[in-house]
Amino acid sequence: MKKFLDKDFLLSTETSKKLFHEYAAKKPILDYHCHINPKEIAEDRRFENISQVWLGVDHYKWRQMRSNGVEEKYITGDASDKEKFQKWAETLEKAIGNPLYHWSHLELRKYFGYEGVLNSKTAEKVWTLCNEKLQDKSMSARGMIKQSGVTLICTTDDPVDTLEWHQKIKGDKFFDVQVIPVWRPDKTLSIEKSDFLDYIFKLSKVSGININSFETLKQAFQKRLKFFISLGCRATDHTPEYIMYVPALEKEVETIFDKKLKGKVISKEEELKYKTAFMLFAGREYYKNDLVMELHYGCKRNNNTSIFDKSGPDTGHDCINNFAPSAQMADFLNALECTGELPQTIIYSLNPNDNAVIGSIIGCFQNSAALSKIQHGAAWWFNDHKTGMIEQLTSLANLGILSNFVGMLTDSRSFLSYIRHEYFRRVLCDLIGSWVENGEYPYDIQILSKIVSDISYDNAVRYFKFKL
Repeated sequence: MKKFLDKDFLLSTETSKKLFHEYAAKKPILDYHCHINPKEIAEDRRFENISQVWLGVDHYKWRQMRSNGVEEKYITGDASDKEKFQKWAETLEKAIGNPLYHWSHLELRKYFGYEGVLNSKTAEKVWTLCNEKLQDKSMSARGMIKQSGVTLICTTDDPVDTLEWHQKIKGDKFFDVQVIPVWRPDKTLSIEKSDFLDYIFKLSKVSGININSFETLKQAFQKRLKFFISLGCRATDHTPEYIMYVPALEKEVETIFDKKLKGKVISKEEELKYKTAFMLFAGREYYKNDLVMELHYGCKRNNNTSIFDKSGPDTGHDCINNFAPSAQMADFLNALECTGELPQTIIYSLNPNDNAVIGSIIGCFQNSAALSKIQHGAAWWFNDHKTGMIEQLTSLANLGILSNFVGMLTDSRSFLSYIRHEYFRRVLCDLIGSWVENGEYPYDIQILSKIVSDISYDNAVRYFKFKL
C-alpha cells in the first residue's frame, strides 16, 4: 500500500515519476486565468489566520460544508474564524475522492510544513501551526506568490475597472512578478439583465463616450480595450451561457439596443441577436489587437435563490448547464474565419460531455497562424479533479495535438491555489507515462520531457506572447 501523499503521489510508473520530478516540477507557474484581487497583491496583504486564506472566498469549500450539513453561520455567516476552520476540518475528513482533500493537504505541506492529516481531531493543532507560520514575512500575498514560483498572473477585470492596482504593481520595482489584466466584458453582453442600463451608464462615464446606440457602445468598448492593452492585457474572457449564433443586420441590432435603452422588454430572440452581434464585433477587435479570446460556457448560475438573496453571487450555488448547441458554436467561429478575423481562441465547457464536441470543432479552424490556434481549454471548475483532467487531456489527445496544449490555470481567488498546477502536472505526467509504459508511445526522454515542459509552462508563454 502506498503512503498517503508521498513524493510520488498520483505517479504510478517509473516514466511518470521521471517526467514529473525531473521536468514538470521544475517549471515555473504561469497563471493565465484567475480571480485574485490585484489590490491584495499591490498592498501585499497579510492574513491573520488560516481561515482567511482558505475559507474567506472559496465557494468550492463552502459547497462541501453545506453538503456536510454545516449551518450557514459557519460558512458565510458571523461565526468566528476558528469555528469555521473547525467545521471545515470536520468536513474535510469525509471528503474522500474529492480534489479538495488532495489540494488542502498539498497546501498544508508546501506552505506550512505540516506533514500530517487535517481532520476533526487535529484541527486545533493545525490551526495553531498555520497561524504561527502566517506571521512569517514569507507568508504575505506576494510571499506566497514567490514561494510558488509564479512568473505571471492574469487577473479578471471589468471594462469599467480603473486598473489602479495593476498600475501600482507595474510601477513597483521590488516585485518582479507580472500582474496583468484580462478584459472581461460580460456585463456589456448581458442585455437581458435588469442592471444592464446601470452598467451602460458606468461604462459611458468611465469611457467619456455618451453611449446612446450600439455604435457608440462599440466605440466605448474600443477605447477601454486600448487602455487595458496599455497595461499589458494579452487575453480576453467571456462567460456566456453557451456560444450562440443568431445573426442579424446591423440596423436590426441598433433597433434592439435602442429598445433596451428606452426601458422596453426585449424578446429572447432579440437578446440572442444582440449577443451574437456583440461577440462578432468583440472577436474582430481581438483579432485586430492580437489578443487571445477565452470562452467559458456551460454554467447555470445562482440556482438556490433563497441563499443567493442573502449571500450574493459566487458563493457556491452554480451548476453545469447541459444546453449548448454545437452547430451554433461552429457557425460563430466560421463567421469570424470567413472574414479572416478569427482570433486565437480557447474554448472551455463546464460540461465534460462537450469534450469531444469541442475537439471536433476546433479541428475545423486550425491553421499556420499559431500552434493549435484554437485550443480546448483546461478542465475547469467542476472538472478540475483527477477524473476531469484525464478526460479532457485524453479527449484532446484523441482529437488534436496534446503537445500544443496551453495547460493549467487556477481559476481561483486564493494565494494558495497554485498547488493546482502541481496537481495537474502530476496527473499529466502519470497519463503520459502510462501510455509510454503500455507501449502506446516510444520512450524518447528528449521528446517526452519537452512535451510535459511545454504543457506545464512554455506553450502558454508562446501562445499568449507574454514577455518574460
